[in-house]
Amino acid sequence: MEKRITTPLTLEKVKDLKAGDSVLISGVIYTARDAAHKRLCELAAEGKEMPFDVQDSIIYFVGPAPAKGDQVIGSAGPTTSYRMDAYSPTMIALGQRGMIGKGKRSPEVVAAMKEHGAVYFGAIGGAGAYLARCIKKVDIVCYEDLGAEAVRRLEVEDLPAFVIIDSEGNNLYENGRKAYLETLK
Repeated sequence: MEKRITTPLTLEKVKDLKAGDSVLISGVIYTARDAAHKRLCELAAEGKEMPFDVQDSIIYFVGPAPAKGDQVIGSAGPTTSYRMDAYSPTMIALGQRGMIGKGKRSPEVVAAMKEHGAVYFGAIGGAGAYLARCIKKVDIVCYEDLGAEAVRRLEVEDLPAFVIIDSEGNNLYENGRKAYLETLK
């Protein structure tokens, strides 16, 4: 089922999303990869203020290519999510509700998602140029020294993704595989 969601991604919206749902995301999302996540979690451990409002946020695991010509951003395809697994439970506990990336997540991340109410969206790897067209505005928030991995604030319109793991722990990668294998019997 296709759903349109607009940020902020509240707990009420999260509970309405189910593994397998196709979504179009509009509003403000943030980017961060492993180096930025490490710094954000260090701030949290020190009790310092986050450089953006984490509550009800979505973080896109992406290191976009430089913009060319009149583009606001270059190719912006998802990166492999497991590199953020050491940090995602902390970010989720701080109020992050959504993550966009590709690939599997650890049991610890899924447990945090179930405990605090968060979802994991999958974006299509290899479709970075297409995904970039959904990004309407980009501002660097912090960690500019990280280059492509700096934390960015993106304004997106109809960014396509799929709910891979919902807030109840239902996992499309697991359930979809089981359903497919059943068709082979």
